[in-house]
Amino acid sequence: MTEEEKNAQAQADKETEENDDLKVVMPEANKTTMPKEEFKEQPDYLKVFANFYIVQFDEDDLEIINLYDEKHNMVDINSYLLNNIHFPRKKLLDHVLQYHDYNFKNLLDVMIEKTGVKPEDMLTYEAWDKWYEEQRAKISSSLS
Repeated sequence: MTEEEKNAQAQADKETEENDDLKVVMPEANKTTMPKEEFKEQPDYLKVFANFYIVQFDEDDLEIINLYDEKHNMVDINSYLLNNIHFPRKKLLDHVLQYHDYNFKNLLDVMIEKTGVKPEDMLTYEAWDKWYEEQRAKISSSLS
């Protein structure tokens, strides 16, 4: 080994020795897991109505339901839907009912009072769609 190689080796040994004194020890990460969210059980008619509402919301076709929104429940529902529209439909439905079921119930109460609809009997999307079109047909149109 040449003198130059010996010096280089001695320098490398010295650096290794110094680095051993300065080793950084990283602590183990503390992991916290969020508990799975539990959703309150909702009646089927409310799930179907909320699903129908979300479809109408997506199609910008809430005019008929708006006729029965006396206490501005739709503002809360629509704000929530806009802020969480990235959820898949099933998850969005569960979440919106978790936090705004009372808004949907308030809308239904006014609909029951004004139209006589029986939400407990409306267990399909098609039933709500038919009701919606019947309500739309009752609105007189104007040419002015």
